[in-house]
Amino acid sequence: MILPLLVLAATLRRVAGAGNVGTAEAKTTAEDFSRYQEKIPRLFFFLGITPPGTDPRNAAPNHSPRFFVDEAALPVGVRALAHLAVDYLTATH
Repeated sequence: MILPLLVLAATLRRVAGAGNVGTAEAKTTAEDFSRYQEKIPRLFFFLGITPPGTDPRNAAPNHSPRFFVDEAALPVGVRALAHLAVDYLTATH
């Protein structure tokens, strides 16, 4: 069973706060994630790691020597992954 995106989005809103969760346009980057999505349940989300006060559109990309991660976002990412796993397992098993 694959949970609907809306159910998983509700988990993310609960963990990160509704004002911190949105949708993004699909991008055709060099990501192999779509191959995995053909076989297993899937969700791809971005963790906001841009430092406060920095416009994400102006932040250095992740392969730049100027790339900077605001590590304060990491606990939110861990909580998001843990809650997504528990919610998924609770709903499907």
